[in-house]
Amino acid sequence: MVDEYNQNKKDQLSDVGEHEPVEVPPSNTYEEDEIDLLDLALVLAKHKRLIIGIAFVACLVALILGFIMTPIYRAETRIVPPQLLTGQMQIGGLLSLPSELRSMVGQFGGTTTPTDLITGIVKSRRVLDRIIDKFDLMDYYEAEYRQNARRALSDATNASVDTKSGLITITVEDKDPALAADIANTFVNELQDLLKNLAITQVSQQRLFLENQLKQAHHDLMQAEEEFQKYQAQSGLLNVDVQMEALMDAIASIQAQVAVKEVQLKAARTFATAQNPEIKRLQAELAGLKKELKNLEAKVGTDNPNPIPAFEEIPKAGMEYARRLRDFKFQETLYETLLQQYQAAVMAEASEGMVVQVVDPAIPPELKIKPRRKLMLIVAGFLGLFVGIFAAFIKEFIDNSSKNPESADKMALLKSYLRRI
Repeated sequence: MVDEYNQNKKDQLSDVGEHEPVEVPPSNTYEEDEIDLLDLALVLAKHKRLIIGIAFVACLVALILGFIMTPIYRAETRIVPPQLLTGQMQIGGLLSLPSELRSMVGQFGGTTTPTDLITGIVKSRRVLDRIIDKFDLMDYYEAEYRQNARRALSDATNASVDTKSGLITITVEDKDPALAADIANTFVNELQDLLKNLAITQVSQQRLFLENQLKQAHHDLMQAEEEFQKYQAQSGLLNVDVQMEALMDAIASIQAQVAVKEVQLKAARTFATAQNPEIKRLQAELAGLKKELKNLEAKVGTDNPNPIPAFEEIPKAGMEYARRLRDFKFQETLYETLLQQYQAAVMAEASEGMVVQVVDPAIPPELKIKPRRKLMLIVAGFLGLFVGIFAAFIKEFIDNSSKNPESADKMALLKSYLRRI
């Protein structure tokens, strides 16, 4: 009876399966996600002591390091950008930036800004070496080679600019606050001396060039005056026609201006390229003066309301007298003009002292900037929590694997492979 009942039951189920498909209830994704989150929460709650312990140890290590680490202080000084060098220096109308200074900041590209200029000089080997020698930083940094001391000093030094005020700040970091302030102030002094010396080098070259030209012009003037007076005594001529004297004065004046422009052009070419705007301006002015001189000389002998006789119409003695007078007037005008240029160069050289102006000198800082214990504790705490959570899931995975025979065999095999390394 029981067998017949079971057989009938199977037949009924088979008939139902043939006519009506069995529907599988859909999976509840929300329930699965909720179960997964609950599993994660259970794992964290189960190993909460491990997580808290690791975070506590991380904070304790950070706190100990915060007290063990050497405190670092930052001294800073603020200066006004060297406006004399941010533009171009002018002496007698000639503008230029020193080539030696351009080479120091050439790595920054085409346009030189005050920040690039200061940063390039502060980080230059010349300035670093002078500070290293002054404070004996080779022994202080325990550097075997000077390059290592330069690197340490360069890393501790920084130059930045305030975009609003335009002030440049030079900072020095060191464990000794007094030493940091002294080094920062010394950087400014070295910077000022270097900029001053470079500026004076260019000005002095121009002043020396004009000085040599002035000496030569003075010698030529004395010689021309002596020859003119000597010829006056020999010929007995004391004066010539007023028109001739006016002509000689005009020609001599133009010739002197031409000579002065040529001197200025030579002086400019000692430190400026042919593409310099001042070079082009001087060349244009020189060409204009030569054209004016040519036109003035061409008028000699032409039909004018007040005609000036040509040289060949002047008696021989008078012509020689006029020539010597013209030479004397030319040398006199040239000397006076060069003297004015030389005096301007001397004044420019004397006024090159104030290049860098200090707004706030560096003082020994009272508060350290490193180590930041609060920040270290916060970072260590978060890092310890992440490490603890990761360790909790690893421990849970190992515990579950040890309970599963198949996983336990795999773990044992893994350990055996690791031992063979």
